[in-house]
Amino acid sequence: MANHSKHARSSTFAMPSKSSLVKIAATVAAVGLLATGGIVSRNLYTSAEQNTANQVTAFSVTDSAEASRGNARELLNGDTSYVTVKINGKSRVVPGTNFTDVKSVLDAGDITLEPEDTVSPSLTTKVDEKTVITVQRAGASVEVSDTAIGFNVVKKETSSLPEGQEKVEREGEEGVMETTNLVTKSGDTVVSSNMISSYVKKAPVDKVILVGTDSTSSSSSSASASIGTTVPAGEMQQWAHDYLLSNGYTEADFTATVYIITHESGWSVTATNPSSGAYGLPQALPGSKMVSAGADWATNYQTQLKWFWGYCAQRYGSIQGAYTYWLANHCY
Repeated sequence: MANHSKHARSSTFAMPSKSSLVKIAATVAAVGLLATGGIVSRNLYTSAEQNTANQVTAFSVTDSAEASRGNARELLNGDTSYVTVKINGKSRVVPGTNFTDVKSVLDAGDITLEPEDTVSPSLTTKVDEKTVITVQRAGASVEVSDTAIGFNVVKKETSSLPEGQEKVEREGEEGVMETTNLVTKSGDTVVSSNMISSYVKKAPVDKVILVGTDSTSSSSSSASASIGTTVPAGEMQQWAHDYLLSNGYTEADFTATVYIITHESGWSVTATNPSSGAYGLPQALPGSKMVSAGADWATNYQTQLKWFWGYCAQRYGSIQGAYTYWLANHCY
């Protein structure tokens, strides 16, 4: 009978058999692979997270890698969703969903050809997202100009000041709108000027004024108090303010509207982003999706704003929901 006592051990060291050595080596290798695999897997996972975080989705017009408002490019199931057009050397992206040939791209981008223009490839050439259309206009030059974007005045309630007393918390600063035009001249006379792109190069900074309140007042906890009440500036903002308040919205909704639109387009109805083709006040991509709010979507600021408010409600539940998302992600 075998002795299983813990004291019954041989005092000599027995060499393991060849098969045992193989098993030991395999075990060590397996442990090494698991450890290495864990590191590799972790690195791959981290890389995947970083790649996901850097994917282009719906960046603001003020970002360097803009994409579609509403992720239109991700929803096209592989169809051509944009084509690059170079006009006298200046690039512009034209978005769309029904491109068939070069002519269809130029039509979608509202690019009107002059009799002396040269186009490559030909108008009947089929296109995809790798296509680069070159338009050369003799006697024309590309001119880039900057214009100022005005800032708004935002008033915020605070219980740290006596009731009715005001204090400037932050001074305002104008933004910059960069516009690129293809200009044809006869001598010093401008014969034609066609806009290639126009976007917010630098967003303005609102002037913030603190307004004192009675410390016992509950109004300071309202949404309007937290994000401020914006003073309308100009015709478009005044219309937007009056429209919102007459349709059950609040001052906070107007403040959120002004903030987003100012950063997206600088309140330019024809703002066209050169990198994505996003268009109009809300930088819809493609701009033609705003037709759901009206056939005059390309030029009517009221139509564009109505589409914007509808988009905010559909995607974020409210205008302020879109505003909150914008603050966190610099897009909406």
